Amino acid sequence: MPGPCFTASTLTLDTERSPSAEQLVDLKLATEYLKRYYNLHGEALGRVKRSGPSFTSKVKDMQSFFRLNATGVLDSKTLEVMRSPRCGVPDVEEYSHNQGTRWNKNVITYSIGRYTRDLPRNTVDSLIESAFGVWARASSLTFVRSPTRNADIMVEFVTYNHGDMFPFDGPRGTLAHAFGPGLGVGGDTHFDDDEHWSAGGRGFNLFVVAAHEFGHALGLKHSQNPDSLMYPTYKSSRPANLLSIEDVVNINRLYTLPNYWSHWLSGSLFPQLMQNKCDADMTFDAVTTVGHATFFFRKRHLWIKHNEQHDIKEGPINNFMPKIKTRIDAAFWVPRRSTAYLIHGSKFWTVKGSSVRGRPRRLKRFGLPVWVQDVDAAVHIARTGRTLFFVHNIYWSYNEKQRIMDSGYPKGISEDFPGINGTINAAFHKKGFIYFFVGPQVYKYNYTQKHVVGVEKANSWLGC
Repeated sequence: MPGPCFTASTLTLDTERSPSAEQLVDLKLATEYLKRYYNLHGEALGRVKRSGPSFTSKVKDMQSFFRLNATGVLDSKTLEVMRSPRCGVPDVEEYSHNQGTRWNKNVITYSIGRYTRDLPRNTVDSLIESAFGVWARASSLTFVRSPTRNADIMVEFVTYNHGDMFPFDGPRGTLAHAFGPGLGVGGDTHFDDDEHWSAGGRGFNLFVVAAHEFGHALGLKHSQNPDSLMYPTYKSSRPANLLSIEDVVNINRLYTLPNYWSHWLSGSLFPQLMQNKCDADMTFDAVTTVGHATFFFRKRHLWIKHNEQHDIKEGPINNFMPKIKTRIDAAFWVPRRSTAYLIHGSKFWTVKGSSVRGRPRRLKRFGLPVWVQDVDAAVHIARTGRTLFFVHNIYWSYNEKQRIMDSGYPKGISEDFPGINGTINAAFHKKGFIYFFVGPQVYKYNYTQKHVVGVEKANSWLGC
């Protein structure tokens, strides 16, 4: 018998009739699902009533995508789909990873990094090769395995937070995800190693899931057609050839364009990096810690360095944060809120967990004068609870606890930070020191004793 139907408005926590525990579990599932795959702006459960229309609209979007009755009601069929194991790539186009783009070549390299614990390595190698073969047989593409980590498509088995802003969620739920074609992480394909991977039978069929994810790595979007390999939810039984007619048409539509179109695409979709990360003059626009990782921004490019890992993720900013399509001028991390703030011009985004929350807001929320239209650098000092904003040769101090600007500011940078000369491009705080990026130099600054204790090249932070 179908379970009860309910909308967001029937599940508010401030009504006389409280929702049941089961309804709250279902609401939490639906909210997280819509945030992840349909760009629902996050609200706490107790605030669902206020965001009800948005929530209902997103439920309708999801129902329409899966060809369900688009009522906005969380009925049993809708919840069944939401509980189904699936691909981690969002279904709505404006929030997906560079989908619809393509590689500017027909010979594409791949490499396998970390392996699953569930299968022998040679079995994984064979299944991955076979999954690429599905697309090779249907198109003009050729896939060549590379012995290095510089391949176009990097394949890895990872768990939870793994360095790309899109953490996995443990068993079931999200099985895998892939980035669309592009620089850095473009094309990279990650499998959740908390799943049980198999070559068939019990667990999740690695061959089937990999073939789906490689479709994304080649530029294909999710399909609403249940017969398509690019349908979002996992199906254990698939026809022998896997691909539907729709899949074959779509892959050939991407990779059989005339040469002059291919040339145009390669220029617009794959801009050259403004400079090699190991150039002597390399500097950054913004640097901040985010949890245990350090983010380095330069123009529209981002490097993510995890403290406990040796490898560095890199690529266009919107590969990691699809909502952000511009450069970042300054950034800082407030540990007590587990929130990062990314500043561009006179506005800022907030990043909590692994997602960009809502729309950009204006800097005047921090109490900065209206004439401040951009910030050179910002840094939060956890010990004092202050965030410092640097603009040209002056700076402000913001009290994060009271959420007001400290009196007596702005002050001169050279007076309060002796030894720091020139425009500060970026700054971040780590283990009691502030690291000031001034041009290609980084000054390690003892904030308590007010003096520089070391100088190094900016690119040394990227392993150069």
